[in-house]
Amino acid sequence: MTLYSVQGLGISIGGTALITGVSFEIAAGQCVALVGESGSGKSLTCLTPFGLSPGIASGSARLLGEELCAADERRLRKIRARDIGFIFQQPLTSLTPHLSIGAQLAEAASQSGTPKPSRRELAAMLERVGIAQADERLDAFPHRLSGGQRQRVMIAAATAHGPKLLIADEPTTALDASLRHEIMALIDEMRVQHGLAVLLVSHDLASVAAHADHIIVMQNGRVVESGPTEAILGAPTQAYTKALIAAAPHLDSPRAPLPEVGGTILEAKDIRVTYPRAGWRRGVLTAVDGATLSIGGGEALAIVGESGSGKSTLGRAIARLGPMASGQTIWRGAELPTRAKMRSADRRLIQPVFQDPLASLDPLWRVADIIAEPLRHLMPDLSRGERDMRVAAALESVELPADFASRTPRSLSGGQAQRVAIARALVAEPEMLLLDEATSALDVLVAAQILALFARLQRERRLSILCITHDLALARQLCHRVAVLDAGKIVETGPSDEVIRTPQHPVTQRLVRASRG
Repeated sequence: MTLYSVQGLGISIGGTALITGVSFEIAAGQCVALVGESGSGKSLTCLTPFGLSPGIASGSARLLGEELCAADERRLRKIRARDIGFIFQQPLTSLTPHLSIGAQLAEAASQSGTPKPSRRELAAMLERVGIAQADERLDAFPHRLSGGQRQRVMIAAATAHGPKLLIADEPTTALDASLRHEIMALIDEMRVQHGLAVLLVSHDLASVAAHADHIIVMQNGRVVESGPTEAILGAPTQAYTKALIAAAPHLDSPRAPLPEVGGTILEAKDIRVTYPRAGWRRGVLTAVDGATLSIGGGEALAIVGESGSGKSTLGRAIARLGPMASGQTIWRGAELPTRAKMRSADRRLIQPVFQDPLASLDPLWRVADIIAEPLRHLMPDLSRGERDMRVAAALESVELPADFASRTPRSLSGGQAQRVAIARALVAEPEMLLLDEATSALDVLVAAQILALFARLQRERRLSILCITHDLALARQLCHRVAVLDAGKIVETGPSDEVIRTPQHPVTQRLVRASRG
């Protein structure tokens, strides 16, 4: 029986048609996937009929026979609370920052009028989506969790009230390969046991292959190809669909030769990071426990591991962007000062590029001001004309036209915003880049372009790179060596090809198996 039916859906904003003629149906227990690059209209198609976008919908969207396009906001609010679960792409901006995880789960579970769940029931919700120390995490706030842990909380909240339709907008983007499979297996299990219908949004055709019954490929607001999953993946008819399939990274894909590595420029010795425990508990939580690594000139080192393993915490501690309880970061034989005592010359050495490009850019600033900001602090003696020249050169280095300098972040696509973030990191002429999941929020086509950009910059500028990622295929393409982190400890390290070909530690073996599908 059809649970959700969309026929001839059109969506416009400000009189401009963005979505045209989209039609599909989802039965109870079925998964339909909308795939396409950023800006193709996937999220707009999913969210607008439920009143969660500024778009104006035309055509028909019926849930359990009830027309949504003609419903007012009050009615849509009731439908969302009772029948729909939403998993959004950016968990940090989707979770309420001042509420504990337990409070947010309780609110989600009781929104349809059911009794407030007990603490044990709330902890069970977190355990179902793979969060360790679930009872303790109930007292934590979103900023204390990793990106993968926040995404798991979003999934738990979306399914807490027993919805009939789950709209999953890039639900596994922030997750490592093994957890990605576990989460999708959980959603599949709910489909089978409870007849949950799933509308899955993804830019990665390969990731939906084992889970979607039907695939709809979108480009520029239109459906370019649609059909059963086996037919779309086995015999795609459109060039765009073929490009999406080819862009998906694989562990065995050929890679270009990597630059030669010079002498050691950075050593991190016995890094330890702790945080006070949340709520009423005493003591500290150890996020990184005695990690030691080194990076050579022009070398790219990947820190890989499962979500919550401490990758970002370790990277930020090494770059003096986050706390460090003990340990040393030695740059060319001299220890870097603490965060509070770092000079401009020290801060210039390592520049970061973060996971979410739009969230890392000030929405009110022009691109020129965003890129020039490090120069004002790290090179204050530069004149206005010299700063403008460096901004123009930085834009050129990331392959953006000069007229982008006058734009604001809201006018940029995800790939363009990430290029601006890279330009900001490069403008101060650093010797090392810290890439914190720098491509995980991008679609496969744009991510491939950004990866090629990093590889070119590494060759041309002899940049060292500390790459934090859960993507082993990316680590192999870009990085000379891999360090595998588990529960804050480095458990395996070695040349990337060797570690992936013959993994020794069980965590590495699990990551490799999951990455191979």
